[in-house]
Amino acid sequence: MSSEIQFVDTYRHKGLRRKLVATIRNKGIVNAEILAAIGKIPRHFFLERAFEDWAYKDQAFPIGSDQTISQPFTVAYQSQLLELKPSDRVLEIGTGSGYQAAVLSELCEKVYTIERQESLYHRTRTLLKEIGYGRIRVYLGDGMKGIARYAPYNKILVTAGAEKTPSALLDQLTVGGCLVIPVGARKLQVMLRIWKKEGGGFETEHHDNFKFVPLLEGVRRSRPE
Repeated sequence: MSSEIQFVDTYRHKGLRRKLVATIRNKGIVNAEILAAIGKIPRHFFLERAFEDWAYKDQAFPIGSDQTISQPFTVAYQSQLLELKPSDRVLEIGTGSGYQAAVLSELCEKVYTIERQESLYHRTRTLLKEIGYGRIRVYLGDGMKGIARYAPYNKILVTAGAEKTPSALLDQLTVGGCLVIPVGARKLQVMLRIWKKEGGGFETEHHDNFKFVPLLEGVRRSRPE
């Protein structure tokens, strides 16, 4: 399918985004920049065309490789917890569809994102370039290890449920920076915001409960065709 056909953003799509923004605002998202990003980015670009009608429902949706595109409210909720500044360097763990990375890119200058599923990495990296988000730096690797070579980061966001907080990610935070991560059993996680303090200590805040796909170790390579 050509990009000319695939990447069409109609008045209907824009109207559906306005309704989506109203929905997540009513659920408690107050950050104007995040609401503007949700209203700007064509979420249907991140789904197969056959599932386009799901793009503007406030629901998660499968995207293949045992992954989902997160519920828009969850994307906005995690983004709001980050308290982003335009100058922030942000690391996202779990690129997935690329939608969360695109939202982050609207809010700050430098976004790094890492994906463990090789097939999804290639697909999403290409997509982000095609739709104008080529400045996002997309990497294939084990998200539990972060990306040490570009550390430290002002903010780190994990978009999968962890049984415990990976120490490597805490090490890669700047002093005064924060990690937002869902932690808990596979059926339900608590959203944590962990601030790195002077002297290497941490302060942890507990927020709402969510359900994410699990955060897994290693890299899942594509099968040879």
